[in-house]
Amino acid sequence: MKTGWNYHELYMWHEPGNAAGTLPAGLAVQPGQHVENAETKRRFRNLLEVSGLLRQLDTLESEPATADDLALVHDPAYIARVRAMSMAAGGDAGCHAPFGPGSYEIARLSAGGTSAVVDAVLTGRVRNGYALVRPPGHHAERDRGYGFCLFANVPIAVVKARRDHGLERIAIIDWDVHHGNGTQQTFYGDRDTLTISVHQDGLFPRETGGLSERGIGQGIGSNINIPLPAGCGHGAYAAVFDRIVVPALRRFRPELIVVCCGFDASAVDPLGRMMLHSDSYRMLTRLLMEVADDLCGGRLAMSHEGGYSASYVPYCGLAVMEQLSGIRSLIQDPFLSTFADYPGQQLTAFQEAAIGSIVEALAP
Repeated sequence: MKTGWNYHELYMWHEPGNAAGTLPAGLAVQPGQHVENAETKRRFRNLLEVSGLLRQLDTLESEPATADDLALVHDPAYIARVRAMSMAAGGDAGCHAPFGPGSYEIARLSAGGTSAVVDAVLTGRVRNGYALVRPPGHHAERDRGYGFCLFANVPIAVVKARRDHGLERIAIIDWDVHHGNGTQQTFYGDRDTLTISVHQDGLFPRETGGLSERGIGQGIGSNINIPLPAGCGHGAYAAVFDRIVVPALRRFRPELIVVCCGFDASAVDPLGRMMLHSDSYRMLTRLLMEVADDLCGGRLAMSHEGGYSASYVPYCGLAVMEQLSGIRSLIQDPFLSTFADYPGQQLTAFQEAAIGSIVEALAP
């Protein structure tokens, strides 16, 4: 079986409008390009084509998620509000979630693309898969868009998978540099969905992502936040997966693992202060593949989230796709030697102490 791949040009036509990074243009803010633009994702796809890897993947078509699909996670009134704004001039779906005309349909297609990859993995059409979708989804809450996200791509796909394929235990791993607040909200009381977010402490959203947020009711213990201090690199993330993420997965024994895959923890991302490089993402993917092979027949699906360095996201993405597919291309990451030599890539005493505190706080 091949690795599945979902991409659609319409994903790139989602338009958050002019901004200076994330700030709306105004009399004191010169108009420019919004940081969540199509370039990083399109360059990721283009590097796959140039590498020759793209033609060796199984292309998965997506159907737009229906309004009923969206309502598995979102309030129908919110869905209707986004649709109405999309049919007019666009607007903001809630908090830092701007969009233009037509983005409702594009966001439906994005949610459908993530579901297409999950479905292909579960039916055995592909060994594993990646959805290069846009707009992203892990910040979207039940009744509002948040942090560039309109609809919760991964939660929608997970709830659909449980309904359509009869799964019970599903694990969601989020290594985007920002906390996956929307995913957490969806499954906060669900004991059958393990949600783990590895993120920079206090970055975004500042009011969520703390160690004390463990779930509620029957879901207590099924939500794990790992807020890391800024500056963590390859060694710190390796330690976190070795000491927290992988053991949690082995205890939970999921039937499917889904990854909210952001590349904004890289060393040059403008919206984060971490130091990962392409070999870091290759390592994280390998670790999850090993767990998936042991526990759930290798069933692993990934959906794209953040990552805002147009120059570097493509190399991180290529590393993930090479690891998923088992095919190494001839493309070499031209930044790797520099980033891998940055001071702090090895686990520091300060990072070790912080991770130790997290392990202690998460102990039963």
